[in-house]
Amino acid sequence: MSYAIVGFGRIGQALAHAFARKNIDVTVASRRPPEALEPQARAIGPTVVAKSLREALEADTILLAVPFGEHREVAKVLPSWEGKTIIDATNAFPVPEELGGLPSSAFVAKAFTGAQLVKGFNHLGAATLATDPVVAGGHRVVFLSGEDEDATARVEALAKQLGFAPVKLGKLDEGGALVHARGRVWGPLIFQDLFKKEP
Repeated sequence: MSYAIVGFGRIGQALAHAFARKNIDVTVASRRPPEALEPQARAIGPTVVAKSLREALEADTILLAVPFGEHREVAKVLPSWEGKTIIDATNAFPVPEELGGLPSSAFVAKAFTGAQLVKGFNHLGAATLATDPVVAGGHRVVFLSGEDEDATARVEALAKQLGFAPVKLGKLDEGGALVHARGRVWGPLIFQDLFKKEP
């Protein structure tokens, strides 16, 4: 399984730190050329490699960490997203009218034709997400929601590998609503820094 982080701002870098801590290879990319990202990627760790956006999108699993409105530009790079898993770490706030009542991730999913999309890693601030999720007696919780159970299971396995405690919330419009914004109100689980104790 290969991984890429698209978007190398605060959230993208926080996610890169999570991969580096566990020595898991990950490609990072943004609208900027890879040479511009290279020094920061190298500083995070040897398993974090900057590549062009097109090269990064060859990965099986792509963590989307761009500002919400930029997801369409990423989606246009490939004609089909068949066989890929997209982890949507974006947040739309306040919610744009164009969503037409859809959860923001369901709206994002429409742009990535053929991909399986899982909402995840979006409810924590970058500073929190960048810190080690393993603490004495427990692991930091990340919430996951998606329409496809197999895709959610794959993201759950990755979250565990990174040291997090994944909690599945169900489909995007069910439990997933707890980590989306609606109108001008955040879902109740946004920014909650929770830990799950080892049994």
